[in-house]
Amino acid sequence: MDSTFAIETRGLTKVYGSGNTEVVAMRDAEVTIRRGEVVALLGPSGSGKSTFLTAVGLINPPSSGRIFIGGELVADGSKKFRGSRMFRRKHIGFVFQRSNLIPFLSAIENVKIALEINGWSATASRTRAMELMDYLGVADRANYAPTMLSGGQQQRVAVARALANQPSIILADEPTAALDSERGRQVMELFGKVAHEYGTGVVVVTHDHRALDVFDTVFEMEDGIIRRSKTETKSPKIGHGDQQKNQRDRRQEDAQ
Repeated sequence: MDSTFAIETRGLTKVYGSGNTEVVAMRDAEVTIRRGEVVALLGPSGSGKSTFLTAVGLINPPSSGRIFIGGELVADGSKKFRGSRMFRRKHIGFVFQRSNLIPFLSAIENVKIALEINGWSATASRTRAMELMDYLGVADRANYAPTMLSGGQQQRVAVARALANQPSIILADEPTAALDSERGRQVMELFGKVAHEYGTGVVVVTHDHRALDVFDTVFEMEDGIIRRSKTETKSPKIGHGDQQKNQRDRRQEDAQ
């Protein structure tokens, strides 16, 4: 598969139950998302968006179909992918509706922990965490507890944590649901910045149509079927992210 694609799915299908109780939550999803592309996934509740996200995130395997991340086959039908937990740690970042920050850790410690469980030293992980928090505009809140941060600041720390291990992709499930419109848009713009400057493929499940101009591509999902939307407005900014990726790879080698 083409390694310029952050995500590629082929015939991705998820079926729950059987016989009279069978429910097809996702049907033959064919999606390609390039490195450095930020994508919105729209659809009503129950349309299959979370099923797609958890399949690509290697949390809930599909019933059939294939998933490639960075050109590597990581799911082939319902067969268990050996090493999926480690792959997920290193190559996939998650951001949820709530920041899910650990309440008894400071903001910077919440970012550091994602690095330390992958073998980074305390010094290197702190340097990397501060670099990300500065990039995302919350370095001045590094030593604050999550309860001392605004909702928007908490989500920025959550994005920093998702970026910590330089993932190939970030999957965000309604990340602005708990934010007002202004802070919600700021977070959406942040995902665009991350995708274009870091070369990360970003998928954002959202109901917020007001920020669709931020995205390179828009997909819509209904009754388990995913289609490219006619509302997309931009062309993905591909290229610069590959240089960033090479620089980050060298930094990670130095850190470990």
